[in-house]
Amino acid sequence: MDASPPIEPLPSEPARTSPASDLDRAVAELGDKARAFARMPPLEKAALLRSLLPRIAAAAEEQVNVACRAKGLDPASPQAGEEWLAGPAAVLANTRLLAESLEAIAARGRPDLPKATLRDDDRAEVLIAPRGLHEKALYSGIECKVIFEAGLHPKEVPGAQAAFYRQGEPEGGVSLILGAGNVASIAPMDALYKLFVEGRVAIVKMSPVNAYLTPALEQAFAPLISLGFLRIVQGGGEEGAYLVDHPGVSDVHLTGSALTHDLLVWGPPGAERDRRIGANDPVLKKPITSELGNVSPIVVMPYLYSTGELWAQARNVASQVANNASFNCNAGKMLVLPRGWTQKEAFLAMIQKALAAVPPRKAYYPGAQQRWEHLTDERDGVITLGAPRPADGKLPWTIIRDLDPANAEEALFTTEPFCSILSVVSIGSDDPVAFLAEATRFCNDRLWGTLSCAITIHEAQEEDPTIALALEKAIVELRYGAVALNQWPALVYALASPPWGGHASATLANVQSGLGFVHNTPMLGRIDKAVLRAPLDASPKPAYFLDNKKMRDIGERLTRFAAAPSLGGVASVAMAALRG
Repeated sequence: MDASPPIEPLPSEPARTSPASDLDRAVAELGDKARAFARMPPLEKAALLRSLLPRIAAAAEEQVNVACRAKGLDPASPQAGEEWLAGPAAVLANTRLLAESLEAIAARGRPDLPKATLRDDDRAEVLIAPRGLHEKALYSGIECKVIFEAGLHPKEVPGAQAAFYRQGEPEGGVSLILGAGNVASIAPMDALYKLFVEGRVAIVKMSPVNAYLTPALEQAFAPLISLGFLRIVQGGGEEGAYLVDHPGVSDVHLTGSALTHDLLVWGPPGAERDRRIGANDPVLKKPITSELGNVSPIVVMPYLYSTGELWAQARNVASQVANNASFNCNAGKMLVLPRGWTQKEAFLAMIQKALAAVPPRKAYYPGAQQRWEHLTDERDGVITLGAPRPADGKLPWTIIRDLDPANAEEALFTTEPFCSILSVVSIGSDDPVAFLAEATRFCNDRLWGTLSCAITIHEAQEEDPTIALALEKAIVELRYGAVALNQWPALVYALASPPWGGHASATLANVQSGLGFVHNTPMLGRIDKAVLRAPLDASPKPAYFLDNKKMRDIGERLTRFAAAPSLGGVASVAMAALRG
C-alpha cells in the first residue's frame, strides 16, 4: 500500500540489513525446498496453515503494541483498533480461508464457490463474501462479488480456479516479496498468496519503515520458516535490488511505489529507459506483480440525503482520510462531487467537523511533510484542521477545495499525496445519470491509479431502473480493481477472500496501481474487479469509523473470531460494535 518513492528509514530507527551472505543462504535454502513445497499435497498445506493460526493469534498483541508505539498511538486507545483490524485480524482470516480452500481442493478438486451468474451486460459474476453462517451473521448488509473479464461464461468460472493445483508435477520457485512499510498485514498476506495460491516458497524483505514487525512475524510464521518455505530478511533499496537480480529468485512481488517499480523494470529515467519501453525490452526479465497505490476517488451521487445519511457518509469519508494517519494506498484522496449539488457545502462542512475532532497524527512515514508542503504551498482553497502548519512531527488534516477539472497540470490528479490531504473537485451536473458517466470518464482518464474507487449512492437511486442501469455500466467501465458502494474499499482488502490489486488494464510500461491480484482465497482466474455493496447509513457503526469508541475492542474480538469463527464470536463482536 505504500506509494511514495524509495526513502531512507526514520532517523530514530536505524536501518536493519541482512548481509549479502545471509541473503544468498536464505535464497539457497528456499530453492532447495521449492520443488518439495510445490508438490506437497493440498491437505498437508492446509494442515500447515491451520498450525499457523494459534501462533499468529499469540503474536498479535505484541505486534499491535510495537506498531502503535512506532506510529505514536496509545495501544490501549480506541485508535489502536486500526492495528488490530489491518494487522492480525486480516492475516488470520486470510490464513484460515486459504486452509479451507486447500481442504476443498483435496476433497473436490477446487475451492468451494457459489454458482456464477450472468449479468445483464454479459459479464460473469460470483458472490465472494459473505460465505457461510458465521460470515453472513457478522457482515450483515455487506456483499462482495467478483466480476470477470469479458468473454468468460459463468460455466467457465470453475475451470479458471486454482490454476496452480491443476499442474501435474510443478517445479515451484522462489518468490521475492518487497514488503510495504505502512500496514502490518501486507507482507505476510502477500507471502501467503505466493506460497499457497501460486505454489512458490517466499523470501520477504521487510521495509526499513516497519522492520520492527520482524520478531512478531517470525514467531507467527515459525512453522513455515523451520521447514524452509519462508525467510524474512532486512534491508533497504540496496538489499532489495540485490535480491531482485539474484539468480535464485524466480519472480518478484512489490508493494510500494510506481517509481520503484519502473526503476526495477526499466532502469533509471532517461533515453535508455525510453528506448527499452518503446522496444518492450525490460531490464528485469523475471515476472513481476505489484500493488502501487492510487489517487483514490470517492464519487458522491447527487441526491437530497437526510441529515443523518449525510453525516454518516461525511464520517465515512473522514475515516478514509484519517485511518493510519492517511498512509494507506486506498485512503480517500479525491472527493468527486456533482457540479450544482445543493448539499455540497453542508457535506464539506460535515467532513471538516469530523476531521477536526481527530487530533493530528504522527506523520511517521518518511517524506510526508515534504509531500504535504509541496502540494499545499501557494494554493488557494487550502483548509487545515488541527494545526496551522506541521509541528512536532504531526501534520494537520487538510482539505484542498475546488480543483479545476480542466487543469491538465493539476498535480493532485496525478500524484498520490500519501499524507493527510483530501482534495475536492466538482464535475458534470446534478443529473445522476449524466454525472455517473462524467465521473467514470474523469476517474479513468484524469486520476492516476487503478486500485480502488468508492461511490456514495442512495438506496432509492439503486431502485430506479434508469439510474441502476447507469450504475452497473459505470461499475464495469471504471478501471479499478475494487469498487465499493457506500463503504471504504479497504473492506475488500480486509475480507481477504476477494482479489485485491490494480485493474487488469495496467501494463508493464504503464503500470498504474500494479499488475496482478493477491488474497483471492477462492483462487479465481480471469478477474476484472471486486465490487462491494453496503448500506448508506450502516448500523452498527463500521469498525473503522474515526469516532468508533470501541474500535480496539472490535479489532481484538474480530481477531479471535478470524482464528476460530463461531456464533459466540459473532455475538462478542456484535456486542462491542453496538457500543461503538
